[in-house]
Amino acid sequence: MNRTTIVTQGSNLRIIQKLIGGLVALMLLAQMATAQDDSVFIQVEARTSLNGAQQGVDAYAAKVPDVNGFSLGGGWYGVAIGPYSRPEAQRLLVDMQRRGLIPADAYIEVPRAYGRQFWPVGAQVLDTLNPRPVPEIAAPEIAQPDVSAPVPAPLPEPAPAQVAEAVPAPAPEPEPEPEELDETPRQARASEAALTRDQRKDLQIALKWAGVYTSGIDGAFGRGTRSAMADWQAQNGFDTTGILTTRQRAALFDQYNAILDGMGMANYFDPRTGIALQLPLGALEFDRYEAPFALFKAKGDPDIQVLLISQPGDRKTMNGLYEIMQTLEIVPLDGTRKRDSNGFLLTGENARIVSHTEVGLSRNEIKGFTLIWPAGDEERRSRVLALMQDSWERIDGVLDPRAVTDNGQAVDLVSGLKVRKPRAIASGFFVDNTGAVLTSAATVAGCSRVTLDGVFEAKVISQDDALGIAVLRPEQSLSPRSVAAFRSDTPRLQSEVAVAGYSFGGRLSAPTLTFGTLQDLQGLNGETNIARLSLAALPGDAGGPVFDGGGLVLGMMQDRSDAGTRRLPEDVSFVAKTADVLTFLRAAGVRTQSGGGASIMAPEDLTALAADTTVLVSCWE
Repeated sequence: MNRTTIVTQGSNLRIIQKLIGGLVALMLLAQMATAQDDSVFIQVEARTSLNGAQQGVDAYAAKVPDVNGFSLGGGWYGVAIGPYSRPEAQRLLVDMQRRGLIPADAYIEVPRAYGRQFWPVGAQVLDTLNPRPVPEIAAPEIAQPDVSAPVPAPLPEPAPAQVAEAVPAPAPEPEPEPEELDETPRQARASEAALTRDQRKDLQIALKWAGVYTSGIDGAFGRGTRSAMADWQAQNGFDTTGILTTRQRAALFDQYNAILDGMGMANYFDPRTGIALQLPLGALEFDRYEAPFALFKAKGDPDIQVLLISQPGDRKTMNGLYEIMQTLEIVPLDGTRKRDSNGFLLTGENARIVSHTEVGLSRNEIKGFTLIWPAGDEERRSRVLALMQDSWERIDGVLDPRAVTDNGQAVDLVSGLKVRKPRAIASGFFVDNTGAVLTSAATVAGCSRVTLDGVFEAKVISQDDALGIAVLRPEQSLSPRSVAAFRSDTPRLQSEVAVAGYSFGGRLSAPTLTFGTLQDLQGLNGETNIARLSLAALPGDAGGPVFDGGGLVLGMMQDRSDAGTRRLPEDVSFVAKTADVLTFLRAAGVRTQSGGGASIMAPEDLTALAADTTVLVSCWE
């Protein structure tokens, strides 16, 4: 037997085996592709967040069967129903649209449009539909020839042909991976049709942020929106079709959201407060509970704070919280103040911070949050705030009112938060029946805001810096319980006097009386518009009324800082005398009461008179 002949025949058999195996593999691949084309989904919704997509899944699962959730790529997530054969899907699409179970712009989609499945949990329906690489298939066995049979003599070897040196063919361009292929305009319009109205508005907001859209945010894609899309495509190297593909929309939102880099926005659920929302956990960390707050502090820069607010209570409790929140440093005075039976909104800003608080009442549970952000970073702040608002969710349960620590207990703290303090505090007293108040000019100098008793706004209508006095007019008319009556005659030296004032800077809820005597009817340098007292006044007494023994006012207590660089004994004080004070008040249009000396008043009556006449004057930045 000729060995050369046997080897040649074996080679031919192996070639035939490989050809047959390849044909079998191609047939199997074609069958799988055909099966995939026959199975389709009904695409009903697309969302830009996994949380939103999960909400969509829950909503549709309550109405229709076979609901799935898939990643669409580029930060988008889809809700789809299926899989069905194409005829069945077409029939169900029409039927469910007619019954209002799915949107009118729902459409048929093939499985290869979807990525990882997130719902139902653990299910991977695409595994049974998407084609996989064809495994190497063993060629079928072919009967081997009987080598014992006679074999024909081999043909003579042909003369070697003259073959030109082969030039290597250029390597073919690699086929783009499936994920690199973008949608056609027709496909882009179909995917765009799945957007909700809010998602369309979000797209317009992003286009406006990119500087290519100047019209209103209405969710309607008219000529202005299409032109803006084309401009954005041109700026970013895409074909200017005026219709953004799914990938292009994702790229636009990536640009829009780049400002949130480092914020680490993430879902946060706190079972103790019964609150779930997104928080910038890349820049924020939990600190502690100080009922009714869960306090979060900044990890570094930016210096931000968040409060989760949670407590049991009714409308009265909520209104009390509304008043308390406005006393805190984290709620600046300039801003919005809104309140109704279901909740309240507080915003505020100053040169240092911007603050936003919103609280709601439901089923005797008061819940909300406060976001405090450094001033001058408005775009990032507003974006974080919007994400917190959109993701806000109430869970059953409220923070235990006993959740407090020793760190949160202090006179100037409310649940661990600093109470806003005025720049200066002094005293004043009512001088007419409309609520006009006389006070120290030094106390109210340069104030952006002045309050009476910490509540009523007032303005300076006149002042005399030489005499150190100023008159305030409340912005709303007040009805004082008592108005100062000035003494018109000259009091006797060494007679007993008393100043009423908030000696301790408002720490006490009522003015105190400090007793002394009238030492001289002029100042140390012979000034005739002031009198000297032997009385140990404190700084908070400045601006308060100085009474004689019968309850008539001898004048107004002056600020001890008027003494300049001199250091006087503690029991030396000065009072602006009645005659000059009355002249000043009349010039300011204030009608006053005056009379001669009266009999001595009982101490308890004088104390009651002082409480009704004297007010706390606060100067705020």
